[in-house]
Amino acid sequence: MTGQTSGGSESPTSWSATPDRPVPDDVARLLASVPEWFGQPEANAEYVEAARVKETWTVRDAHDRVVGITLVDRHFPHVAEIYLTVVDRAAHGTGVGSAMMRAIEDDAVARGVRLLEVKTLGASHPDAGYARSRHFYETCGFLPLEETDLWGEGTPCLFMVKPLGPTR
Repeated sequence: MTGQTSGGSESPTSWSATPDRPVPDDVARLLASVPEWFGQPEANAEYVEAARVKETWTVRDAHDRVVGITLVDRHFPHVAEIYLTVVDRAAHGTGVGSAMMRAIEDDAVARGVRLLEVKTLGASHPDAGYARSRHFYETCGFLPLEETDLWGEGTPCLFMVKPLGPTR
């Protein structure tokens, strides 16, 4: 467990993401730290509830404080979905998100998963924060697959996927 404190005063070293117990209180705290991404109380309540039961991966700082969380769904043996990724604002840009994606991908490959999926706000919506989110997922190797109205009019849902391992 290494890395930067959530206060942002130390330089980051190498972050480590690991499977963890449910941490719904930490999900609520981290969601509140980035309201421009997670500013809908009803959606946040759903994320906190999901954090009680979904597979949880965390990154903790040198003081054992959670600075990043990813919740994972497994719909089929060959697919894993990144259901939620949230990083404390103070740790943005330090590699926390990348560490989570690497660890989850490594675990997925070891389990025989062939496809990672994530849903995010589509590019047809002008939100600059979600443009950063899409760019992050693209740098992790995710490809845009389809934009739909799954979340309702005015909230385009972009499905992104990342193929893993052998294709046959």
